[in-house]
Amino acid sequence: MNLRTVPAREGLQWALLGIRTFWRQPLAMSGLFFLFMAVISLVSMVPVIGGALALVLLPGLTAGIMAATQKASEGQFPMPAILWSAFKNPLQRQPMLVLGGLYTVGLLLLMAASVLADGGDFAKVYLGGASVSPELVNSDAFQAALWMTMLLYVPLSMLFWHAPALVYWQQIEPVKSLFFSWMACWRNKAAFTVYTLAWVVVFASSGLIALLVASLLGDAQMLMAVLMPLALMVTAMFFTSMLFTVKACFSASTSDQNLA
Repeated sequence: MNLRTVPAREGLQWALLGIRTFWRQPLAMSGLFFLFMAVISLVSMVPVIGGALALVLLPGLTAGIMAATQKASEGQFPMPAILWSAFKNPLQRQPMLVLGGLYTVGLLLLMAASVLADGGDFAKVYLGGASVSPELVNSDAFQAALWMTMLLYVPLSMLFWHAPALVYWQQIEPVKSLFFSWMACWRNKAAFTVYTLAWVVVFASSGLIALLVASLLGDAQMLMAVLMPLALMVTAMFFTSMLFTVKACFSASTSDQNLA
């Protein structure tokens, strides 16, 4: 496995490959993403430990989406069971759960840092322990905690962006996978900036399309009816594109178990 540095324009290509691959198997990729969301939501409902358990499973389920993307890119129909593929092999299960545990710790530390800005209101809302009100959301302290969390999440996401794929396909130890993921994101920060901007444009465009449809129909209630499924579909495309960022940042291998 060799770390690669790619030009900034590659970021746009990653987004386009994700969209193109999604439409090769739209039913499968949409269904798998909805299943992904359903599993996370159901696990989160488990009393006391549900939120933490969902975070622990998140990297492994993300690897499952990447495995499904690989199948779709090859013209195959990924079956629902592929979502759990990272947990089926005992040799992969423990490292993937360790990676999930590290992600959980990182996110909880991030929430703890936000307490410094608003005394914990944002953390309670994010973790599902408090209701949201317009007064709370518009408060200066809550907004400060929100922006602090968004800024701190950038380095956290850099650590974990490639890690699920590296643990799953390359059998790299969880802690080492975080290092390689960070280095890949840092060395290709220009491409990731373009990639992020491309998806901002796609998401914003989907919102404008939903608004236009609602306006043409003359029914304001149609806005959410159109926006929600459209946003979920675009998010599924975004998840489909993640594999191509990994494949571009790390050299391909001819092994069936490696990125190809």
